[in-house]
Parts: sequence; structure tokens; C-alpha cells
Amino acid sequence: MYNMDALYEAVAQKGGVCVGLDTAPSYVPARELKNAVSSAAAVLDYNKAIIDATFDVCACYKAQIAYYEALGLAGLAVYAETLRYIRSRNGLVIADIKRGDIADTARQYALAHFAGEFEADFVTLSPYMGVDSLEPWLHYAESAGKGAFVLMRTSNKGMRDFEYQELKSSGRLYHAVGDALAGLAATYTGAYGYGAFGAVVGCTEQEEAEAIRRKYANLFFLIPGYGAQGGGADGAAALLRDGNGGVVNASRSILTAWSRAADADEKTSGAIDNRTAAEAAYNEVIRMRDAIRKAVTR
Repeated sequence: MYNMDALYEAVAQKGGVCVGLDTAPSYVPARELKNAVSSAAAVLDYNKAIIDATFDVCACYKAQIAYYEALGLAGLAVYAETLRYIRSRNGLVIADIKRGDIADTARQYALAHFAGEFEADFVTLSPYMGVDSLEPWLHYAESAGKGAFVLMRTSNKGMRDFEYQELKSSGRLYHAVGDALAGLAATYTGAYGYGAFGAVVGCTEQEEAEAIRRKYANLFFLIPGYGAQGGGADGAAALLRDGNGGVVNASRSILTAWSRAADADEKTSGAIDNRTAAEAAYNEVIRMRDAIRKAVTR
């Protein structure tokens, strides 16, 4: 069984929200940050509170490694423990690492993030050194069911610099990536018709979403851009198939939901703790999940 099959089932059971654990110390309530032995320890406690509160209402989690690298070795320990904590509960986690090297280097990255202390269920990959940059990771799809989401058409403004370049044959550069992934998916197909490796497709360009979904029916999507980047439920829903076939990631809008709900005095007085913040995150996940479900039925 591929992890992508498990993710499909999690979406069917819990909804399509992916909670992004791109956790900066500034997202942690002041009270908790002050009382923690270190910023890294505060981030770990906050992550665990968010996970505990949202576990039953989200399909998976995504941890962006840069936020932990910024905290040094202690931060990387928090990253590893966050992944372990999710997986110890039989949850699914995407390591947002965007690796894209080849040969022995790629094999070492794959070993670290699919079998080592940083083991995750999925990773994010960049394909722009070629399909051979993906091949070392495919070994773990075969041997351990691991999955990956490959950058295809992202959600940032700069995506047009390269991803939108017109090809001499036809289509754009991101279509070439999608076509290659669709070919891989035909070889590594799971129980629900999706490939072991999927694609990163942002929800900020709604007018293209339906065409992308139709063209790449066998690719499971990791869908960024919701919330802080300007994407919404309609754009996300257009990238799904009957409400599945993708997970919609949000990070800041969930992690800082407590801050938007609190007044200035509450933010600085220490009135907000992790429990209160985690409850706000839960409510934001429910709001997001229900908005996407509603958009799917429109």
C-alpha cells in the first residue's frame, strides 16, 4: 500500500485540510514563549498542542524544515521530534524539504528523510534537474510505500518566471513536469488510481485549476496558497475530484488564528496559552474544511 492511498482515505474520513507546521517562535503565545526553556522548546510544545487539537479534523501535516533550521541544531531536534510525534499517532506528515539533486546525493537525501531520524511519509521535491533526480526517491515508494509531491505549478508570484515558459512543442514548462509525473503515476499506481508521487499545484490561479485537474487525473495534489497567499475555497475545490485527490495546505492562517481572535492586551498580557491557541487553530481548520466542502458541492 502506498502512503498516497492512506492519504486518500484520511481525506475521505477527516476532510482535505493539511495543517502546515511552519512554526516560527513569534507564532507562539507570549506566555508560553516566556516560560519555555528555549525558543525551540516553545515551538515543540506549541506543535504538539496544535497536533493534539487538530488531529481528528485534518488529513495530514506539513512541516517546512526551514523554520527549524533557522533555530540551529536544537531546531532540527524539534523538527525530528515533531515528525515522530505525528507518526507515533499513525498520522501522516509531509516533510517540506524541496530537494532536487541527483545520483548519490539524492540517495543520501532520500535515506535521511525516508529512513533516518527525519523520516516522514512524504517529501516535497524539485524536478528541474530532470527525472533522474526523482528516481532515488522512487526506491522508497517501492520498498516502503513512501510518497512525494513534486513542484509543478506553485502558488508564488515568481512562478511565471519559469513555470509558465512556453514550450516549442506545446504547453508550458509546468505541463512538461505534469506529463512526466503522470507517466510515473501510471507505473506506480495505488488502490484509488493515484500515483505514489503527486504534484504541488497552487490554488491561487483558479481559472487554470479545472483544466489542470482534468489533464492530470492520476496525480494527487498538494495544494498551497490557501489563506495568507490569497487562494480560497473555490480555487482549492477546483483542483479536487469529488472532494478528494488532494490536500489543501494552510500554515499561518491556522498557527496564528489565536492572534487574530485576541485583542492587543491579551496578546501581551500572557492571557493566551497553548490550549487557547490550539482551540483557535481547531476552529480555523473546521472553518477551512467546511468552506472547501461547500465549494466542492457548488
